[in-house]
Amino acid sequence: MTVTPDNIPGDPRFFVTQGPFGLADLARCSGAELRAAKEGDGTGRFTGIAPLQSATRAQVSFLDNRRYLPLLEGTGAGAVIVAPAFADKVPAHAAALVSRAPYQAWARIATLFYPAPPVTPGIHPSAVIGAGCEIDPTAAIGAFAVLGERVRVGAGVDIGTHASIGAGVEIGARCRIGAHVAISHALLGERVTLLPGARIGQDGFGFAVTPEGFENVPQLGRVILEDGVEIGANSTVDRGSIRDTVIGAGSRLDNLVQIGHNARLGRCCIVVSQAGISGSTELGDFVTVAAQAGLIGHIKIGAKARIGAQCGVMSDVDAGADVIGSPAMPFREFFRNVAFLRRMARKTTQDGGGEKADRA
Repeated sequence: MTVTPDNIPGDPRFFVTQGPFGLADLARCSGAELRAAKEGDGTGRFTGIAPLQSATRAQVSFLDNRRYLPLLEGTGAGAVIVAPAFADKVPAHAAALVSRAPYQAWARIATLFYPAPPVTPGIHPSAVIGAGCEIDPTAAIGAFAVLGERVRVGAGVDIGTHASIGAGVEIGARCRIGAHVAISHALLGERVTLLPGARIGQDGFGFAVTPEGFENVPQLGRVILEDGVEIGANSTVDRGSIRDTVIGAGSRLDNLVQIGHNARLGRCCIVVSQAGISGSTELGDFVTVAAQAGLIGHIKIGAKARIGAQCGVMSDVDAGADVIGSPAMPFREFFRNVAFLRRMARKTTQDGGGEKADRA
């Protein structure tokens, strides 16, 4: 079989599709202002979404960056989501869905066409269910999943294949637990999503150093995942040692993220791939931690602070601050230092070249 890549999203082999929808449906769903096409009757039905360069008259596209204006001019899309500044650039054949938040409107319309797969209630015959479990009849338990004793599973929960849920774990309504996820010592709110391979509630990295070696300290806390948390594939969240590890409502953790024991993240935090947050560190609401950043333990990051990629954070960060570098420092200071070092390097090179010429 020959497989060729294309730019058409929503392959029906993998995604649930709804529609078609009319322009009024799209405007209502997205909250955008509808401006009819200058040409045509504007009564078309739309079957999906696509990029500007490959969209057809039956598809919706969007523009949120000025650099892609040439693609907008040549698009075949029947409707385009745009910011007010670009509304007059939409081709005459296309309707404009004008929004001050085009990407949000795009997300809503994409979800309208491609909703999350429905949950098919039931427990697979190969699943192992421990004594005393409470499983809502609308939940789905996949093949070879293992639930320990006294697990509670809420309405509409979808637990994937080979998932392992430890004794006493509670999973709130409409959570989605991916394949091979392992959860122990944890309480999950509603609408929590754990992508395949995530590990929640394992022992924290805690031990006493003795002359003979190391002695483990019992990890007696839990993990609390509040409503709407999403945790990426193969990420890990350690349970607390003597208090809980908490991931605040709406927070998003990317793939391959490590959260240490007793850490506390506020609401709607973002932690990007390969970042690590050490034990007992606290993040305020709406903090962003970029890729490969490392935060030592027992520090506080203020609300809406932004931690740059590969940043090494070794002390508290004020609310609203932007830091980068290792050790972390404010953006402007970091780039002043970089500019100074470059000037010094050029000066040293020039001085060295002059000395060589004199010796010659």
